Amino acid sequence: MLSKNMETFIACDKEPLPGSTILFGAPFDSTTSYRPGARFGPGVIRKESDGIETYSPYQDRDLEQAPVMDSGDLVLPIGDTGRALEEIQDRTEQILDLACRPFMLGGEHLVTLGAFRAVHQRYPDLHIIHFDAHADLREDYLGVQLSHACVLRRCWELIGDGRIHQFGIRSGDRQEFEWGKQHLYTRLFDFEGLEETLRQLENKPVYFTLDLDVLDPSVFPGTGTPEPGGISFEQLRHAATLVCSRAQVVGCDVNELSPPYDPSGISAAAACKIIREMLLAFQKQEGSKRES
Repeated sequence: MLSKNMETFIACDKEPLPGSTILFGAPFDSTTSYRPGARFGPGVIRKESDGIETYSPYQDRDLEQAPVMDSGDLVLPIGDTGRALEEIQDRTEQILDLACRPFMLGGEHLVTLGAFRAVHQRYPDLHIIHFDAHADLREDYLGVQLSHACVLRRCWELIGDGRIHQFGIRSGDRQEFEWGKQHLYTRLFDFEGLEETLRQLENKPVYFTLDLDVLDPSVFPGTGTPEPGGISFEQLRHAATLVCSRAQVVGCDVNELSPPYDPSGISAAAACKIIREMLLAFQKQEGSKRES
């Protein structure tokens, strides 16, 4: 049985309604290949969310009026990747059983696979919109297939060609890029073409996964694999809001905040604001459905 978390993301302490959003944290970073610490992301996001307003002047909406519930962090077995993914899948299934949208806070990017498995079981025709600096399409990383560097490849194995739409990608090995050209859509460096993708996916179920290292590290240094040459905060805010207000997002996650690498707190503040804008964009979409 889900219950409200004692410490919640700002104003996310409501009883959810069917079709609304339930947050949960997946504090896991056991496969991180460079700098660990993303397991601390969900807790810091909640704590630092008190530093931002519930009201968004971008959307003229307020989280105080949004029926969003924060169901807290999972207690994950750090040394057992397979079991951690199973527990993430179980929590996601619980949320889907309530006819709500699961919104996971990572954690490293591999946590997406657990949530995606559950959502895909409910929506076999699911598509993925993926914002990231890294392609995450390796067959394996140092012989390991359950790795954050392979997460989109594992998702592709479930849904097949033409259903993954990547934006902002600026890093990966040659084989990843060559393989990707044959199996999915990748937009390098920015979000050009996003609106056309959203038109193509109209009325189709979408899983939205947002790796925060898509941001330039001058904006977002608090991540495990910083990749210079990224996008601005405003570009990400606009693009993420567009996805959440226009696409039929049935599950999503925000991942890869690693607080130890940004003691200033700027990265955590950026993560909190992006999450707020996403939640309010979902609420705008639900309000439009009720009015129509």
